[in-house]
Amino acid sequence: MTNPVPDPSFSPRGAVDLSALNRPQSPPPGEPGGAPTAGGYVVDLSDANFQQVVQDSTKHLVVVLLWKPTDQANADLATALGAIADEYAGRFLLGRLDVDAHPQIAAAFQPEGVPTVVAVLQGQPVPLFAGGASDEQVRGVLDQLLAAAEQNGVTGRAPAQGGSAPSADEPVEEPEAPLPPLHQEAYDAIERDDLEAAAAAYDKALKQDPKDAQATAGLAQVALMQRTRGADLHQVRAAAADAPADVDAQLAVADMDMLGGKVDDAFARLLEMLPSADADAKEKLRTRLVDYFEVVGTADPRVGKARRHLAMYLY
Repeated sequence: MTNPVPDPSFSPRGAVDLSALNRPQSPPPGEPGGAPTAGGYVVDLSDANFQQVVQDSTKHLVVVLLWKPTDQANADLATALGAIADEYAGRFLLGRLDVDAHPQIAAAFQPEGVPTVVAVLQGQPVPLFAGGASDEQVRGVLDQLLAAAEQNGVTGRAPAQGGSAPSADEPVEEPEAPLPPLHQEAYDAIERDDLEAAAAAYDKALKQDPKDAQATAGLAQVALMQRTRGADLHQVRAAAADAPADVDAQLAVADMDMLGGKVDDAFARLLEMLPSADADAKEKLRTRLVDYFEVVGTADPRVGKARRHLAMYLY
């Protein structure tokens, strides 16, 4: 299924980067000396197309540049990333997000500053790097991401923006197979923000086929969205800091980490509590970690590592 990025009440921290005030300025995109205009395998993100681009990350890798187009350092990175996107010929789509024009979308990624580069894979954000990077470093990161995407079944190519036809040697992506009826019902419910109906559809699918791995993963994702709906990141983190031994408080902040793509942080927080936890707390922690494994995907190497630690602490 395709899941949009959840949108709880994120803090706008990082949406405005004061460090850029004293840096050299660049002309707007498309003007001499500025970054190129969008096109090819580069798209400018907005409220109108953001959700569709995120949904398409189940078919092909998406890389998002959070930037200020008239800052020279940002423009230079955008130019370099755009050239690499064209070089990779649709193996990923570069989405450029102007943080000043769309602060609410930018806030969902919680950037420390701009430029910041984040991947989106199967609807989930994966932080990459902040600031500049050499072309060689960028290609190394992209190659690792593409390998991870392939392991998760994301092997499609992004269409060229503007309707350009693929070249003769570029494979044409087959139409996506329709979802099973109950999976489609769950997806449609998520689209209209009816998480209860989505959970019910996945529950029904699992009753029909207890081995339906996609329904299991979908139900875990919906549960994460339900638990974090309306949560305030700063309040959740403050509560966890004030009560480091409180399992429920730590579970809540781990949920927020998972939602923000900080998978390693979420795993580590819960695993570190296991050795000193009593039997009831251990079961809570184990259950939540198993849910996280489904959300991330069992093929992800981070899941395998966390599973080994979980087994060690429990047995």
